[in-house]
Amino acid sequence: MDITEGIRKIFLAGVGAVASTGEAAKSLIDTLVEKGELTVEQGKVLNEELKKSAKEKMNRHVTVNVVNEFKDVYSAVDKMSKEELESLKDRLNELIAEEEEQQEEEAGQEESARSEESPEQENSEKSE
Repeated sequence: MDITEGIRKIFLAGVGAVASTGEAAKSLIDTLVEKGELTVEQGKVLNEELKKSAKEKMNRHVTVNVVNEFKDVYSAVDKMSKEELESLKDRLNELIAEEEEQQEEEAGQEESARSEESPEQENSEKSE
């Protein structure tokens, strides 16, 4: 056997190894892609099942109260139960009390501001 023949066989063996490794890698990549696609498809199916299940549970356990819209406040009040009227009165009284407190605070601040201005005005008037 000639040295060149040996080198040639070694070279061809290397090329064959690379080719078979490439084929194995391609096969492995194709398998992984297929599994990935299956996983994505399974995920989509699972997601749809979860959505459907959530809707069914929500329909079974959630009650919806329909509130009528009234253009006329008085007609709305006329249709209220005693409990609703009492609740409305309580809420109105709270709002009135809050408004009165706010007005008192504003009046106190204005009075405080006037009392701070008064001595300065008196001094300027006396000097004139």
